[in-house]
Amino acid sequence: MSATEWLLLIALSLLWGGSFFFGKVAVSEIPPLTVAFGRVAIAAAVLMALARITGVALPARFAAWRPFAIMGLLNNAIPFVLILWGQTHIPSGLAAILNATTPLFTVLVAHAATRDERLTPSRLAGVTIGLGGVAMMIGPDLLRDLGSNVAAQGACLLAAISYAFAGIYGRRFRSEPALRVAAGQLLMSSLMLAPLALVLDRPWTLTPPSAAAWAALMGTAILSTALGYLIYFRVLARAGATNVLLVTFLIPVSAILLGTLILGEQLAARHIVGMAAIAIGLAAIDGRLWRMLLRRRPAEDPRV
Repeated sequence: MSATEWLLLIALSLLWGGSFFFGKVAVSEIPPLTVAFGRVAIAAAVLMALARITGVALPARFAAWRPFAIMGLLNNAIPFVLILWGQTHIPSGLAAILNATTPLFTVLVAHAATRDERLTPSRLAGVTIGLGGVAMMIGPDLLRDLGSNVAAQGACLLAAISYAFAGIYGRRFRSEPALRVAAGQLLMSSLMLAPLALVLDRPWTLTPPSAAAWAALMGTAILSTALGYLIYFRVLARAGATNVLLVTFLIPVSAILLGTLILGEQLAARHIVGMAAIAIGLAAIDGRLWRMLLRRRPAEDPRV
């Protein structure tokens, strides 16, 4: 990747890592369903306005919206609600670490659902190591009790699985303009979450949120979602899916730093070790580090 693409990737990790920080602040005063709806609705409005300004057309036929609805369900509605609910019980840094398992599940889903992304020995090793890291983090809580902490961590893992299915399903949009896909899926997820938030949360009965909660909601919608998707699809188009995968190494670091420095959160040592195992697993799945070592080995071998 070029220096520009690396800078975009780092910026994306900050935006998406920041979504866990923003979400933690928002759900402290606003119910998770309402936060999820506000996030996608505001982001959809921003991207639809941008699409109109730039002349990017949204689907004209009703039937053409079906794929966007499925993508919005898998990529936004389900994972956003699960992660935000999970953050009402666990630190934002831990939620980000669990979210970093998305590529591990993507490898498994891709093996079952595609013909061109099958499991290889290195990918299988990566999945095994990464899931071992997850077990290391959740195991003690699971053995101790089956309380809200375990359920919250399970919700974040289910969100990662939903993202994995979204990643495979999203392959059909490769020829579509990135702005059209992002705006379309966010609009459809907004329509899905609106009735749930209205019926279950009844937001008009809630105590008005503070300025900090409003700022967090706007931050996760405009920065982490609207701007984040634009950067994501740009890097995806210019550098490919494998390079975009690298952002998962960086997101937990950003989330942990923000949670520790601003929210005063603390993670157990096993969470850090588990994150390291997930990073090793992702490196094995990616394969580039292993290929670099293999390329360098003959030159450094004195017997050659």
